[in-house]
Amino acid sequence: MSEYNLGAMHRQVANRLGLRPALRYKDFGRYRDYCWRDYRSDADAFAAKLIDLGIGSGDRVGLLSENRFEWLVTDIGILSAGAVDVPLHAPLAPKQVEYQLGHSEARGVIVSDQAQADKVLEVVASLPNLEFLISFEPLEPQSALPNWTWAGFLQAGRNLGESGQESVRQREQTVTGESLATIIYTSGTTGNPKGVMLSHSNLHSNSEAMLASGAAQQGDISLSWLPYSHIYARTVDHYQAILAEMTICIAESVDTLVINLAEVQPTWMASVPRFYEKVWSSVDQLPPADQAKRLRAIFGPRLRQLSSGGAPLPRHIAEGFVGAGIPLLEGYGLTESSPVISFNQLDHNKIGTVGKPVPGVEIAIGAESEILTRGPHVMQGYWKNPEATAETIVNGWLHTGDVGEIDDEGFLTITDRMKDLIITSGGKNISPSELEALLVSDVYIDQAVTYGDGRQFISALIAPNFPTLEAKAEELGASMQAEGEFLTDPQIHEFVMDRVSRVMEAVSQPERVKRILILARPFELAADELTATLKVRRRFIIDKYNEQLSALYD
Repeated sequence: MSEYNLGAMHRQVANRLGLRPALRYKDFGRYRDYCWRDYRSDADAFAAKLIDLGIGSGDRVGLLSENRFEWLVTDIGILSAGAVDVPLHAPLAPKQVEYQLGHSEARGVIVSDQAQADKVLEVVASLPNLEFLISFEPLEPQSALPNWTWAGFLQAGRNLGESGQESVRQREQTVTGESLATIIYTSGTTGNPKGVMLSHSNLHSNSEAMLASGAAQQGDISLSWLPYSHIYARTVDHYQAILAEMTICIAESVDTLVINLAEVQPTWMASVPRFYEKVWSSVDQLPPADQAKRLRAIFGPRLRQLSSGGAPLPRHIAEGFVGAGIPLLEGYGLTESSPVISFNQLDHNKIGTVGKPVPGVEIAIGAESEILTRGPHVMQGYWKNPEATAETIVNGWLHTGDVGEIDDEGFLTITDRMKDLIITSGGKNISPSELEALLVSDVYIDQAVTYGDGRQFISALIAPNFPTLEAKAEELGASMQAEGEFLTDPQIHEFVMDRVSRVMEAVSQPERVKRILILARPFELAADELTATLKVRRRFIIDKYNEQLSALYD
C-alpha cells in the first residue's frame, strides 16, 4: 500500500477516530453529526458496489452535485475502488455536462437530485460509455439509464458482505501515489475546457504541505462552503481536513454563510476574496473599534485564522481584517498544481503577497516574468491532450500563465495573468487586475471589469455596492432605475465616476479609467459571469458586453 493513497489515508484516520464527529451537515434545520466510523463504512459499501458493477482501476465516474456530506463519502468510495472521479460544477448546463462526461469517457455518474439528473438524461443518447446513474435523492421513474438511489446503492454494497469488503481492501492496496485520482475540467473562457489529471500523490502531498504551512491545525473545526468540485476546496477543505483530523461543518449555501458561522463557530475557514469583500463592505463605514467588534461577532469567538485563495485578495480587505485582529492569510495556486503553490503563515504574513512556497514546492520566475513551479504538486498532464501538456510542462516546470515577482525575503507577488494584459492603442501595457483591485477598494464599488485592449483609453464595467449606493441615491435625490442592464441616472453616473477618478489617482494617466458603465445588478454565477469560486470571468464578461463597451469609444 502506497503512503500516498488517499483512500488508505482516510481509512487509517477513520479507524483511529471511530465515533468522533468527522462531518456535520444540516438536516431538517439542525446540524447533525456523522462519525468517522460511519463515514468509512459508507465509503466501503459504495466502493464495494462499484467494483461489483465492474468498475475497474482507472475507470472514470462523474460526480455532479452541490456540496453535501454524500459528496465527500462518494469521493472516498470512488478512490478506494481505484477509480477516478470526474467532479462537475453543479451550475453546468446540459451541453457542458455532456462534454465532460463524454470526453472523460465516464462509465457512471452520481448526481444530487432530479434537476442534476435531468441534465444527464437530456444528453444521455450522446454518452455511449455511460452505464448507470446514482442519485443522492429519489428520482422520478425513467428507463433511459439504469439508476439507483444513494441509500439503495449503499445497501447493495453492504449486502455483498465480507466478499465485498475484501474486494475493496484488495483494490485499495493496488493504488499507488502515481495512480490517477481525479480529472478536473478547468473553466475555459473560450473553447472546451481541459481535463487536469491529478494523482493520489499530487493531492496527498499538497494536503501535507498545506498542513505543514499552518493553514489548519490538528483538531480544527472548519466551516466548508467552497464547491468540492473545485480543486481548492477539494484539497484544503477535504483531504487536508482528513490529515488534520478536523471536523468539517458543511454550510448550507453561500447565502447562509453568516448564519452558519454563528451556528458552527469554527476555528478555521477557507474562502475566496469575494466573500471577504462582501463581509468587509458591511463594516467598512464603521469606526475601527466597531469594525473589529462586528467582525468578531460574524466569525465567532473561536476563530483562529482565515485562508484566502482562488483569486487576488484586495489589499485593503487583508489590511482591514488583520487590523481588526483577525488573521486573513492569502495563498496562490491553480488547478494544475493541486492547487497550492505558496501561502502566507501566521508568523510570516506579508500583506500584498501570496506568501512563500509551501514545503516541497519550488518557484522560479521565467521569461516575461512568468511564474514557474516544480514539485510533487504538478499535474500529470491534460487528459487526452498531449500537445497542451507539452506546452504547459517544460522540463518538469509548470508554466502557470501568471506574471509575478519574488522579493528579497522570498515572498511571491502576483502582478497579472499573461493573457489578460491590456495593451492600449498607444502601446501601453496595463495590468487589469491592478486597476480592478483599486476600483473595488472604493466602498461604493463591489465588482469591476476593465477594458481597453487596442483602445485609446481604459473603460470599466462597474457593479456597485447596492445598499451603499442606494443610500447615496436617496441623499442626492437620484434614481436607481435602470434602462436595460445599466443604471442611467446622470447624478448616479457622475457620482460613481467621481469615485472612480479618485482611486485612479494612484496610477499613471494612461492607466486611468476614463469612462464607465454601471450595471443594475451584480455579476452572477447563474449568468456564467462568475466561476464556481465566484471569481469574475473577465473575458466572458467583456465578450458579453462588447457592444456596449465599444460604444464608449464612439
